[in-house]
Parts: sequence; structure tokens; C-alpha cells
Amino acid sequence: MGGQEVAGGESAATSGGGASSVPWWRRPLRVVPVIIGINVVVFLAWQLSKAVPQLRGIMVVNFLTSPLHLEHRLYWTLLTSVFSHAELWHLAINMIVLYSFGAVLERLWGPRTFLGFYLAAGILASVSHCAVTQWLLSRGNVSALGASGAISGLLLAYALIFPRHKILVLGIIPVPAAAGVVAFVGLDVWGLIAQTRGGGLPIGHGAHLGGAAAGAVLYLLFIRPKLAARRGYNGAGMPPALTREESRRLERLHSKVEEEGRESLTPEDRLFLHQLRERFRDVRGGS
Repeated sequence: MGGQEVAGGESAATSGGGASSVPWWRRPLRVVPVIIGINVVVFLAWQLSKAVPQLRGIMVVNFLTSPLHLEHRLYWTLLTSVFSHAELWHLAINMIVLYSFGAVLERLWGPRTFLGFYLAAGILASVSHCAVTQWLLSRGNVSALGASGAISGLLLAYALIFPRHKILVLGIIPVPAAAGVVAFVGLDVWGLIAQTRGGGLPIGHGAHLGGAAAGAVLYLLFIRPKLAARRGYNGAGMPPALTREESRRLERLHSKVEEEGRESLTPEDRLFLHQLRERFRDVRGGS
């Protein structure tokens, strides 16, 4: 996960479009914690609704989405359902994955770009669920809820940016991000085919696939060109490994070590070299 940083007081461009003395991977999170908080609040509302029938009706009408909801013009459910979980295991898995990958992307893209991406991917995933259940499965009353579609979009974008970075499948199996995402998409395709034949699991494969497709399109068509157009970014929409000033400084330090030895390096010089090592370790996917 390579980034643009400041070393020794030198400024660098950031994904937010300004200058910062903080490396992008250390920026404070603003959006991801709020999204997690909203999901927790909605989950608690679902639990409370088990004892309050009136609240149950409100949750079913406003925090699920389906072709039937859209038929009754409840269009906002395309978004509200993305923040909705009725089961603890569903909430826990989605929020862990959101934090693991969303935190990286929010820091890299900036909070506004990340929020726009997440909401758009979530809405398009809901649209995909409704379209698949109505026209492919002919089950217009099947409702969906959960952040899985939006998170599928995040995973796809992450894999496009860091294809060789190791991720843990099922929390234990390390695989390159690109391979892991291809496997997840393949499982969703298989699951959707099984559902069309009357089998499969009660999982929103249509939402997952729609979210993944939305993530790829949003990143490739909007986010990557936007970042690449900013000063200090390369054609892939990623901060370059070194700025010109950093390259010159590294050359000076190399000459200094050759002429005077490593003992001649100041604490500031050593900090600069340490930060570069950390950056290139991230670029190689943590290897």
C-alpha cells in the first residue's frame, strides 16, 4: 500500500487534494466509524422490534428492500437497507470486513470520495438485488438487508489497487487480494445459478455481484482518473513511490554514506530512511 508522505518537514500531495505532514495510511478515520455506528444502532432497533410490534412494522417497511418495496415507491430502502442487519453474526462479519478494507480506502481516497463510493455501491447493489429477484428468480417479494453489497464493491476496488496484497480468506488462508476477490465473485455466480434452479442458500448473491460490479465501474471510471489528475499521483490513481525532493534527498544520503559511513546519518536522516522502508514494504503487499 504505497503512499505519499512527508519526511524531514517536506510537504507532499494527499488524496484529499492538499498538503499534509501525516502519511496517508495514518490519517484519522471519519467515515468508517460513523458507518459502523449507524449499523449498530439499526441492529439494536431490530432487536428491540422483537418486543415492540409497532417498531417491527417500521423496520420491515423502511429497512428492507425488495421489488415489492419499490412497487410501493419506498425508494429510500435501496439505501437504508444497506445499514440494516437483523442478526449479530451478519453484522459482525460485515463490520469487521468494512473496517479491515474500508479503513485503507478511506485514508487513501479521502472521506468524501470514500463516502460517495460506499453509498453508490450500496444503492447499486440493492438495485441489483431487486432486478435479479424480480426478473431472474421471479420472486418479487424476497427482501434483502445488509452491507454485503457495498462491501463487495470495496473489496473489488481494493483488489484493483492492491492485487498482490495478501488477504486472509475465512480469517486464516492468505491469498493475493485479486485471487481472493475472484474466488468470492465465483462463489456468488455459482450460488446465483443454484438459486435459479430452485436451490442455493438464502444469500443475496445478486446484491453481492451488483456491488462488486459497481465497485469496479466506480473505481475505474471515476475515482482512479480523479486521483490521477491530481498533482503527485501516478496513472493508477496511487501516490507515487517517491517525490522529486525525496529522490534527491535519497541520492544525497547515499553519497553521504559512501563517503562518510552510516555513522554520519543524523536521527532525521534515519527517520526518513525508515519511513521509506515502511512505504515500500506496503507497496509490495507487506512482504
